[in-house]
Amino acid sequence: MQNYTIGLMSGTSLDGADGVLVDFSDPQLKVVATATELFSNSFRAELLALNTPAHNELHRAALAGNQLAAVYAQVVHTLVTQAAAQGIAPAQIQAVGAHGQTVRHQPQRTSQDAAGAGYTLQLNNPALLAELTGLDVVADFRSRDVAAGGQGAPLVPAFHQRVFGRADATVTVLNLGGIANLSVLPHQGGSPVLGFDCGPGNALMDAWCQQHTGQPFDAGGAWAASGQPIAALLASLLHEPYFSQPIPKSTGRDLFSPAWLAEKLAPFAAARAEDIQNTLTEFTASACATGVKSYGNESKELIVCGGGAFNHHLLQRLQARLPFLRVSTSDLHGLPPLQVEATAFAWLARQMLARQAGNLPGVT
Repeated sequence: MQNYTIGLMSGTSLDGADGVLVDFSDPQLKVVATATELFSNSFRAELLALNTPAHNELHRAALAGNQLAAVYAQVVHTLVTQAAAQGIAPAQIQAVGAHGQTVRHQPQRTSQDAAGAGYTLQLNNPALLAELTGLDVVADFRSRDVAAGGQGAPLVPAFHQRVFGRADATVTVLNLGGIANLSVLPHQGGSPVLGFDCGPGNALMDAWCQQHTGQPFDAGGAWAASGQPIAALLASLLHEPYFSQPIPKSTGRDLFSPAWLAEKLAPFAAARAEDIQNTLTEFTASACATGVKSYGNESKELIVCGGGAFNHHLLQRLQARLPFLRVSTSDLHGLPPLQVEATAFAWLARQMLARQAGNLPGVT
């Protein structure tokens, strides 16, 4: 019997929604359809604004959740249409895994009573998505873990182990979305799987590029490569206390925000824009490489996925900082970089339906 599940993902890069239809009928999962819907500039700006307190934000957040559900529904419609062309009926699709758009992530407990529990908030309207698609929807993946005292993030290491784990060698997987997260996958019989957020992935680089070039991202890292690193700025960026915190840990735009970056950049007002872009790229590479050295130094390979996998300059800087392993992209291991996270949420939805765990307590 064939088992199909749809996974949807819109990450902290705020560029759009990716969707996949995955066939789980065999041990080797297979992506049978893919679709992407880009966010409009106005919707992207609204999602970014909702990451910080604002006027009438409850009403605006509800409307944004509705709009996101409409975008998700369009992705699902495209996937269902592709599936029908392959003889796959909607009734064969078990569920849609829809993560939503994270706008607050505060998992830290503030007191020991229930009111002091941490929280994580993703904009979404799963009920509307179910109504628009006629399919079951699995959502709100992080909250139960946070309620139990966990970080609620990252959720992908268990899936990374399922897809990229090896019996004969330790492997690390780096997801370079808006925020970068690392999975350390020990060889068979090794220590438990580890995973944590390294810090910024593309978020700060993209914001600076948009501000100074009008482009949503630095294609291939070419603009960063034209500049030079500013050592004092890099040191200031890396001085952020988050980097010295032990794992498990997670972060997001709550910390690494435009306001945080503006404060760090204030003493460097005379610096060239391309030199700052170079330094922001070096900042991401340094934070990620430090995570690998601290927790995955037995690894033989770093598998990179997410939008940052297409930043050739960033990958070069990672390789330079990690000469003891091979830096590769996930397409060389059977799953294209832009499909990994959406496929993960298809798998997480399937885990929920089977009443199987999706997270790993050692990670979250």
